[in-house]
Amino acid sequence: MEYQSAATDMHGVRNGKLVAEYHCLNGFSELAMEAKKAAVQCNHGTSRKEAEDAAQLPDLEAAYSSILRGLGEDPGRQGLRLTPRRAAKAMQFLTKGYNEDTQDILNDAIFDEDHDEMVIVKDIDMFSLCEHHLVPFFGKVHIGYLPSKKVVGLSKLARIVEIYSRRLQVQERLTKQIALAILEALQPAGVAVVVEAAHMCMVMRGVQKMNSRTVTSTMLGVFREDHKTREEFLALIKH
Repeated sequence: MEYQSAATDMHGVRNGKLVAEYHCLNGFSELAMEAKKAAVQCNHGTSRKEAEDAAQLPDLEAAYSSILRGLGEDPGRQGLRLTPRRAAKAMQFLTKGYNEDTQDILNDAIFDEDHDEMVIVKDIDMFSLCEHHLVPFFGKVHIGYLPSKKVVGLSKLARIVEIYSRRLQVQERLTKQIALAILEALQPAGVAVVVEAAHMCMVMRGVQKMNSRTVTSTMLGVFREDHKTREEFLALIKH
């Protein structure tokens, strides 16, 4: 059983940044004036990111053209003419986590709540790029924490995973970064993160082991100190 009480309250609250996110996605909101203000804020953030990407795009595009030439290809032939730009834009999306910060998404989504039982969100899809070969690794992230009178909107845990996975990564560091971000934001009694992933650098090249999976974990606070709490978390994420 996963202890996720207060989820209704967390998703039902319409203040602060939750309102902004709700209105950015819902053009038919009954709160028309607030929705317009939220849309302006969303557009400002989007425009800034788009401006940075546009400024960096020519260098990335030129780099991909050089790679194609280095492979013996002709970047000018019909099938590859737009490939450098497409690849550059894809890379910007796959590494967009460099331009995102956990405080920006968590500040208005942390709530005082008299809840001190384990909270678990499991099977969060994760996609990242191995910094050693620039090829994907992907899998599932399982997160648990033991609140100290503060809880966070459940979707925000998935957003934390997205921020750190959309960077050039190694799985070990990614696992720890997720756990430390939650620890810093909530100051809970403990945090546990387990990541299970398949690495294309092992599947497509090198040893080419198709069914291999890598599992990493970070246990902080009570999850490290109390084996019963740790075992409870590990048992819950398996079922």
